[in-house]
Amino acid sequence: MIVSIVMQVGAMIIAMLLVNKTKYMALWIFCIISLALLCLERYFQLKEFAGHDVSDVVFAWVGIVVSLSFSICVLCARFLVDHVDYVSLQRRILENRLLTAVLRTEERQRARFSRELHDGLGPLLSSAKMSLSALQRADLSPKDREMLQNSSAVIDEAIRSLREISNNLSPHVLNNFGLARGIKNFVDRVGVVQQTSIDFSTTLGAQRYDSNIEVIIYRVVCELINNSLKHAECSEIRVSLREESGLLVLDYRDNGKGFLPRDVEEQGMGLSNIRSRVSSLRGKFSLHSRPGEGMSVRVKVSVSGSDIALYSGSGVYDSEIAESENEKRRKRRNGRKKS
Repeated sequence: MIVSIVMQVGAMIIAMLLVNKTKYMALWIFCIISLALLCLERYFQLKEFAGHDVSDVVFAWVGIVVSLSFSICVLCARFLVDHVDYVSLQRRILENRLLTAVLRTEERQRARFSRELHDGLGPLLSSAKMSLSALQRADLSPKDREMLQNSSAVIDEAIRSLREISNNLSPHVLNNFGLARGIKNFVDRVGVVQQTSIDFSTTLGAQRYDSNIEVIIYRVVCELINNSLKHAECSEIRVSLREESGLLVLDYRDNGKGFLPRDVEEQGMGLSNIRSRVSSLRGKFSLHSRPGEGMSVRVKVSVSGSDIALYSGSGVYDSEIAESENEKRRKRRNGRKKS
């Protein structure tokens, strides 16, 4: 009995220290009351062992009050769990919004650099090219003509490099003609210099979507293809893009050497970047791969920008939590406070 009383007093002290550390102080207050009553009950039992009589009515009422206090503790604990879930959901939503803002800022900077390169250096190089072309009609020595041709070749290479850099920063075909055309243009350019067969199929046609959706899906496809070409040692890549039931669905597959997803997460390969981009669109990302079996990826994004899934700590978007659930939680909490 004495050991039990000492343990209960220790628990009371811990509960007192936690009173001001959580939102629901009532939880710890009723815990303290319950533990105090249990100590009182043990004290009455000690008195009985010592030969003193204690009324059964006293024991009954102490038991009733202890049960009531613990019931209130359980109810308060339920409120505390709801509050923790609410705070966690708010934190994930805030992280998602911050990530979206970062990615949008990054894309705006890319577009600005692309315009400055295209509209600033492009005309200057073109003017230099025109001037050299005019000099080629002049009467020059063979040595001077060779130097002129070399200079012209260097400017041509600079113009091509400028266009490639500008296009990588902000794809002009994507901006002007849409997602399907932009991906097709990228696949064609990569296919010219790579031996890997890249098959791209789509049912989108000329549909246009929100610029953020188009840019991010385009970046995801580019990152996946670059990863496969650099690491997978594959001979075939298949990319499928379609719209169904208000969702943009991207299916990606290669026949490379495959990998264990956990190992790749530790080493990089840009998958975290892909997940971040999909998360910024509140989309759903799933990846499957095993050694010797290639890799398959599916991305789903709502064309209206609504939530499909929120990012979970494991990196798999398999939960169906949305902001509507957040609103429901908020209403329930307000209802409890009013009651």
